[in-house]
Amino acid sequence: MTTLAPSPTAATPAFDPAVLEAFAREHIAGLQGRMRLQAIGGGQSNPTFFVDFDNRHLVLRKKPGGEVLPSAHAVDREYRVMKALAASALPVPPTVLYHEGPEVVGTPFYLMERVPGRVFGDNSLPGMAPAERRAIYLAMADTLATLHSLDWAALGLGDFGKPGQFFQRQLRRWQQQWALSKTRENPAIDELQAWLAEHLPHDDETTLTHGDFKLNNLLFHPTEPRVVAVLDWELSTLGHPLADVAFNTVAWRTLPAEFGGIRGLDLAALGIPTEHEYLAHYYRRAGRGAAQQARPFHWAFALMRWAVIFEGIAARAARGNAVADNAAEVGQLSLVLAQRGLEALRTPVPLL
Repeated sequence: MTTLAPSPTAATPAFDPAVLEAFAREHIAGLQGRMRLQAIGGGQSNPTFFVDFDNRHLVLRKKPGGEVLPSAHAVDREYRVMKALAASALPVPPTVLYHEGPEVVGTPFYLMERVPGRVFGDNSLPGMAPAERRAIYLAMADTLATLHSLDWAALGLGDFGKPGQFFQRQLRRWQQQWALSKTRENPAIDELQAWLAEHLPHDDETTLTHGDFKLNNLLFHPTEPRVVAVLDWELSTLGHPLADVAFNTVAWRTLPAEFGGIRGLDLAALGIPTEHEYLAHYYRRAGRGAAQQARPFHWAFALMRWAVIFEGIAARAARGNAVADNAAEVGQLSLVLAQRGLEALRTPVPLL
């Protein structure tokens, strides 16, 4: 979960910057001036840094140190999918290199080009005109539709996941993640997972999915409401597009205090589309009829995932290897979001 802004509280990195600089000069031709390293704040996942030279501006993403959950923090998958998408209609940062050994920064990492642009950490988009807010939200929906339209096989991603039975496999995964990251009882997660297991959908639609598609993982043009790069591909795979759709729209179902939701805000005054309007725009752009639209299952699944993710953040905080300073506080959201998942089961969704 990345926001590309320098961290005002970032500590000294847990690796020697001189080793990274020597590695960069050996593997990237023509670098000029001394290297400047700056931690990027706001994320709870893979540690991220600006790596600047006089003539080159890069971003480093690395796996965190210490004990992590199996299959989590897969920076190799991030690198692979962005490299493949360079030839597609979806904008991503240009990749530079991937290094799997621990000898440079302590864990596997990759470097990508730093793309100029804006990342919005507040879903209410303060300080903007209503028309610009609306345009930004609709650009997000357009970008999600573009992602789901890609020919993943033609892009060389045929083995990036298993086509079909996505929710069955993902539910097993998140049940395992919950068991591994559990730091206290959360009956709502147990109830959600049991309900989801009894109500699995039967369609096997497969697209490339992002897994964490939300506003602050999009880089917008410096002055225009246009997406210039999709960031943070850690959870990407071949999956069901409605998993992305539901996850992307959780903000409409959560309060500002619940990890920055927009529920309860005066959306009309702000210019932000309602959830209904936003979904209608995505469905039109993606060509999805009523039989291909999200149901309560999809939001319950998305919120269960959120709850388990935040429980993992709390677990990392307890082990002392969390990325962000507020990881323990953020981890408490697991309890809240699991309750929102149960609420989603009782919320009818009008088909558009």
